Amino acid sequence: MPATALEGLKVLDFCWVAVGPMTTKYLAEYGATVVRVESGGRPEVLRRAAPYKDGVAGINRSAYFANMNSSKYGVTISMRHPRARELVLRMARWADVVTENFTPGTMEGWGLGYEELAAVNPAVIMFSTSMMGRGGPLDKQPGFGPVLSSLVGLTGITGWPDREPLNPYGAYTDFIVPRFAVASILAAVDYRRRTGKGLHLDMSQLETSIHFSAPFMLDRAVNGREQGLKGNRHPAMAPHGAYPCLGDDRWIAIACRDDREWGSLRSVLDPSGQGEMFDQRFTSLLGRKSDEDELDRVIGEHTRAWDRRELMEALQGVGVPAGVVNDPRDLFEDPQLLHREHFAYLDHPEIGPYASDQTEAHLSRTPGGLDRPSPLLGEHTEHVLTDMIGLSPEEYRSLKEDGVLE
Repeated sequence: MPATALEGLKVLDFCWVAVGPMTTKYLAEYGATVVRVESGGRPEVLRRAAPYKDGVAGINRSAYFANMNSSKYGVTISMRHPRARELVLRMARWADVVTENFTPGTMEGWGLGYEELAAVNPAVIMFSTSMMGRGGPLDKQPGFGPVLSSLVGLTGITGWPDREPLNPYGAYTDFIVPRFAVASILAAVDYRRRTGKGLHLDMSQLETSIHFSAPFMLDRAVNGREQGLKGNRHPAMAPHGAYPCLGDDRWIAIACRDDREWGSLRSVLDPSGQGEMFDQRFTSLLGRKSDEDELDRVIGEHTRAWDRRELMEALQGVGVPAGVVNDPRDLFEDPQLLHREHFAYLDHPEIGPYASDQTEAHLSRTPGGLDRPSPLLGEHTEHVLTDMIGLSPEEYRSLKEDGVLE
């Protein structure tokens, strides 16, 4: 039985920014050998993304990059060099999977599209993901996650009715797609093992992410209604929001699905039974929905007196859905995450020890894990090309002297 589920799987990884590196990090965590191709002449976007260790910028100091690229090997190849194509084709003979998330046509422009890779390795799996997917009038539209969040409709339903629309946090669609991508790649690996044949996976991030708008799309198609901006409101729950607690910027999220939970909430927040929470207009769901601004104000007056964690425990104890609003500091102290060892602490040669989040799935017989920090730019170029790909010392020296490995 292998120590890890993907032991022996070899991945040649051209992915960059977020969606691609998050995908291949899953593969690395479960034992795949992931060789990440970068270029010193055009560094990976996340290498230039804050936060940096000690606030000092540097090509190897981004915590963002470090988290998403743990347990990978790093090589540098100047892809515009005339000799780069032949080198990559040689690496493709070694690989089981080649991954990329460039604008469609980029790999083909280098003479490294699926047809060219399959010509030297018929069993290779190529995974391509782009904003819009390949083909069609918009397939070459560039952009990052916030642009795609808007295109997929998520921005149009995020925010408050009296304000402008908001994008969901960060590159939101980049956090959705990797879960679909990993499943697709594993299905392709299974197909390859059964048939000996490779294939090309083309994943549209637009089409993948649009699943998360399905309820609103159905409501529009069936009932003719548009979701619009509703803030924290829920069509079938009240209260449903975040409320202030003791301390600086401390909050708790509370949701009541029915009148029983509302009664339990009242019993905790106002055990005297004499306050505004017992107003007759709040007795029923319809009554609470009729003036949610006032409902939130009344609840907030009571929650302000509570420690947020004590309140969460008290509400959960009587069956009211409630959870503290964590910030990053809280996540590192969360008892559940600590119990499950969610964060791996890796020692990076330039930024020192850092936390990298690990997979949410624990496999009992083939557990995964992160065992190496993210690579310095070009850190493993010689090791990968000579020890793994099989270049002779003379071949490696020639490529280096000719400027290919930059």
